[in-house]
Amino acid sequence: MVTGLLASGAQARYRTILRNVYMWMSVGLSLTAVMAWWAANSVTVRNILFENGRAPIFILIIGSFRLVFLLSRNSRTMSVPAAMGGFMLYAVLNGVLMSFIFLAYTGTVIFQAFAVSAGMFAVMSLWAITTKRDLSGWGHYLFMGLIGLIIAGVVGIFIGGETYHFLYSAVGVVLFTALTAYDTQMIKRMSDGASADVGESDFVRLSIIGALKLYLDFINMFLFLLRIFGRRR
Repeated sequence: MVTGLLASGAQARYRTILRNVYMWMSVGLSLTAVMAWWAANSVTVRNILFENGRAPIFILIIGSFRLVFLLSRNSRTMSVPAAMGGFMLYAVLNGVLMSFIFLAYTGTVIFQAFAVSAGMFAVMSLWAITTKRDLSGWGHYLFMGLIGLIIAGVVGIFIGGETYHFLYSAVGVVLFTALTAYDTQMIKRMSDGASADVGESDFVRLSIIGALKLYLDFINMFLFLLRIFGRRR
């Protein structure tokens, strides 16, 4: 009896949503990286994406946004296979979309941007997990920041200038660095309150939606840093 309780307690300590979130995020990033490299080196894929006007790119972008919306809204109710498949499909589509970075930037710049992103992500996640500061109040301001960043991105289409685009990218890095800390702490709170009590299906679904949030934070941070480092081929 005592042995069973001890085993159950050990399982609860290690079976946390936060731990699973990082696992799924790693899977998603790995899929995206592999697909981006493969698409960039596939003549067939390059011809489809870049030699047929903008339609293929727009279709992929719309499909990706639609998939993120469905995952975010229905992740708690969809089946586990659907949630897992949807997340991995999004990582694959995003990888194909991001294949342009291997064509536009040198390998050194890509590696530097990835390394800095990984370091910043790790530091902010660790700080969010260990700090006693309540970050929940950041949510409203971060949401407004996202709206402002989107508007600034649209304006940037019509306004040229290296200074504007540098400042836009710098703000993007700061915003998604803060979002990394905020999302990590919110996921940790969910993990602390639910990991030992939720059923297996809910455990996986909650892990996937948390992984999607951190995956998006990392990818956006990486892309903005890439624009700052920016030595193109």
